[in-house]
Amino acid sequence: MRIKKKTTVLFLISTLFIVGACHVNEKEKPTELRLDKDAYHKKLQGFWLGQCIGNWTGLVTEMDKIGNVGPIKTGAFYTREDWGTPDQPNIWSEGVASDLSPTFDFVLRDTSQIWGADDDTDIEYMYLYLLHSLGTTHLNGAQIRAGWLAHIHEKEENFLWVSNQRAFDLMLEGVLPPNTSNPDLNEHTEMIDAQLTTEMFGLLAPGRPDIALDLAKLPIQTTARHEAEEIARFYVIMHALAAYQLHPTDVKSYVHNLALEARKFLQPQGYPARMFDFVWAMYQQDFTWEETRDSIYRRYQVQQQDGYNITEQNLHCNGCFAAGINYAASLVSLFYGEGDLKETLKIGTLAGWDSDNPTATWGGLLGFIYGIDYVESIFGGSLSHQFNIHRTRRGFPNDGLDDFDHMAQMGLDVIDRVVRYEFKGQIDTIQKMWIIPL
Repeated sequence: MRIKKKTTVLFLISTLFIVGACHVNEKEKPTELRLDKDAYHKKLQGFWLGQCIGNWTGLVTEMDKIGNVGPIKTGAFYTREDWGTPDQPNIWSEGVASDLSPTFDFVLRDTSQIWGADDDTDIEYMYLYLLHSLGTTHLNGAQIRAGWLAHIHEKEENFLWVSNQRAFDLMLEGVLPPNTSNPDLNEHTEMIDAQLTTEMFGLLAPGRPDIALDLAKLPIQTTARHEAEEIARFYVIMHALAAYQLHPTDVKSYVHNLALEARKFLQPQGYPARMFDFVWAMYQQDFTWEETRDSIYRRYQVQQQDGYNITEQNLHCNGCFAAGINYAASLVSLFYGEGDLKETLKIGTLAGWDSDNPTATWGGLLGFIYGIDYVESIFGGSLSHQFNIHRTRRGFPNDGLDDFDHMAQMGLDVIDRVVRYEFKGQIDTIQKMWIIPL
């Protein structure tokens, strides 16, 4: 039998200013955050590149393994030994494996190629474009509806599923957010969609999760309520807090402390908090990631503990799109990846369920933390910086062709407004620095 570490007490950190170091006295907390805009520009480029790598790598195994309960059953989950072996079919593919990669491996695009948009990147891109073009920091319901109707295909393949699709149908009927996630109108509000589409708002309010949540509130409530909304908020908070140190020396501790700090915002008795505590405790006790993933399956899909009752609802594929199970799976790759981008994406790809969601989320967060130059270096050199939003969406300039440099610059422009009007902070145009009150 493997020897387990003694379970550690959760939530010992008192503030994110201590990340990777020791605790800070209340009186010693800084009153402002100074961020170099040029450095942040590289970070935002890294966010988009990391998201694309994570998204397309995770798509290779999307819905390959969803467990053995519910209307659709699959075989045993993947393990680390499966990395590099031939891909297997998913629940829809009728025996045909993915054409993205013949084996479980990183999916990359070189400088002669273009990254295609997918549902893990395209709504975020659309929200960034709307904020930038409308010259605002907050999108109202009418602006969100107008953006969705202008940029999402109505009849042909539109790459929307579950709650996103239902919200879009309601918009076509004239309903405005947040009523598009009203459970009386949208039966899919427990699904994963807002987790895919709103993490970026954290990066638009660097160091200020309170403001980030305010900016993201209506975009999240476009498709999510209750625990699904809370999970989306968790990701937004982590991304906002990630700006506290643009060059952390201990990324493992930094990433874990980001998660522990975001955990404080969860309702103590809700299933998102309990899932977090369960996965963190398994990690702390030195179980393997496969053991922890298997325990998640038994605890939440078989035994339906901690108030997570998706299985008894007898949904298609046993709620394989549900916010909860995919959030729990995402924590496995986050904790066990320990800040290593490649390892995090490997675990996320092999963990199961809607695997491209966690890989895109953590690929984006770690891509931001490391910056685009480092992301490229660990994958062997220059990668494509071009992005085709028209693979899934429509109605954007330049026939939908954009690049990470311009996408990052749009982010900087929006943050300038957030710093001035939401933070009541300052912009040092000489030093090219944001001065953000904390």
